[in-house]
Amino acid sequence: MSRVGKRPISIPNTVETSVQGSKIVFKSGKNIKELETYGRVHIELNANELTFKSVDNEPQSRAYWGTYRSLANNIVLGMTTGFTKVLEINGVGYKAAVVGKTLELALGFSHPVKYPIPEGVDMSVEKNTITIKGSDKQQIGQIAAEIREFRPPEPYKGKGIKYSDETIIRKAGKTAKK
Repeated sequence: MSRVGKRPISIPNTVETSVQGSKIVFKSGKNIKELETYGRVHIELNANELTFKSVDNEPQSRAYWGTYRSLANNIVLGMTTGFTKVLEINGVGYKAAVVGKTLELALGFSHPVKYPIPEGVDMSVEKNTITIKGSDKQQIGQIAAEIREFRPPEPYKGKGIKYSDETIIRKAGKTAKK
């Protein structure tokens, strides 16, 4: 059984929630997010608490139960506190700067890499660390992965872009024969 799906989601007063059939609508100021469940789970909204129940006892239904509960919880957390990912740039001459609505990266290529910053996402650069903030957890993770993909960390010197909590397993270099 899903242990994630059993826990109710407490909804703060700043987030308005309504259930319209199999769709949940979250509103916080101008920000509106919808979560369509396609009838895969039963949704109950009581006062400031949102609960999910499995449709039947099939393994796929129980998987949907936990998944939709997590997706709804991520929407509520994103509207109240937001999500943050931090990337570190390691390497001589590797730099980053936010210019207008683009992130410009100097990563040892013959040209600067320009990444357009999407709407609803804030980026800041300070001492070779890129901080990405926003309300959509999936979008923040995807943007961080795309930026990391420009120059992933290499195992010999550790040069490249890595997550702040990522550890790079270093390899020993070549040794001379005696």
